[in-house]
Amino acid sequence: MKFAIAVTMSRIDPSEDMREALSHGLELVRIAEQGGFEIAWAPEHHTIELTIAPNPFPILAQWAAHTTRIRLGTAVVVAPYWHPIKLAGEAALFDVMSDGRLEFGIGRGAFQYEFDRMANGIDQRVGMKYMQEALPAMLALWAGDYQHQGEFFSFPRSTSVPKPLQKPHPPLWVPCRDPGTFDWALKSGANIMATPLSRPAGEVRSLGQKFAKMLADNPGVPRPRFMMLRRAHVYEDPADWRTPVHASIAYARYFANLFQNVGGVNNGFAELADADKLANPEDYREDNVRENMLYGTPDEVIEKLCLYKDSGVDLFCYGASFDLGRKATVRSLELFIERVMPAFASA
Repeated sequence: MKFAIAVTMSRIDPSEDMREALSHGLELVRIAEQGGFEIAWAPEHHTIELTIAPNPFPILAQWAAHTTRIRLGTAVVVAPYWHPIKLAGEAALFDVMSDGRLEFGIGRGAFQYEFDRMANGIDQRVGMKYMQEALPAMLALWAGDYQHQGEFFSFPRSTSVPKPLQKPHPPLWVPCRDPGTFDWALKSGANIMATPLSRPAGEVRSLGQKFAKMLADNPGVPRPRFMMLRRAHVYEDPADWRTPVHASIAYARYFANLFQNVGGVNNGFAELADADKLANPEDYREDNVRENMLYGTPDEVIEKLCLYKDSGVDLFCYGASFDLGRKATVRSLELFIERVMPAFASA
């Protein structure tokens, strides 16, 4: 099993300097590269200080300028917010600028709060149809001249300028949770991203079973890569578990506000969702968060990671960003590199 890292710039308080958030994100990526991580991922989000990423490509460009080996990916660009021609061109330009290091992740989007502002208020579930139309159009634009008449996009004969450096195109990634998306992603030539969110270990197994079924239902199709994301934090003293657990619960309540559209947002700062409005409230109990997330001493984290490996995951994504503070976040990543990753190194 290999490793990737998801880095999100974030501010919880207006007094926090945006330049510090930018510097901290780059620091994590540079440490990850030195430690042997394969990919660093940047998201796309809008109008929300919790997840600062109005365009992943400038963020990746900064990372590319200060790294040489680690691959750099979008996790993910939100299809309903982009025109295929613009997205194809920007992605290809970054691939050239980074000397062919782009991993291209595209998804339907997650936050209804954003859809109300970025996509004319459409139901975020409709984003799946946008993705299914946009990705084939992009592949055609990367290949050459192409005209398109679809449900959401229409344009005369055009092409992507520039073209990607990687041929025939950068590796593709699609986030999946339901069986239909798994199957569509495979048939589209994409690798699989998944996350159990805050759910128990059984959700990891369930996603692994969906991946296995997808493979069984498509014999002869090359096996894609299977990445799974989970928030992670490593500490040396077992008594230190409360810090990441409490930070994780708060982060989840901010996330629930935006995902479920159940709370206010003031000048970009989301309010904590009321505990009684959380979906699956049992998932946010202290003991369950401690057990379900990738939190623990190095030995505990190694034991937890075996579940992911046994579920078919070949690329684990270390979720680094959930407001633990710079010092603790850096130390956790260092411990993960020094004392966890070697247990999964290939012979």
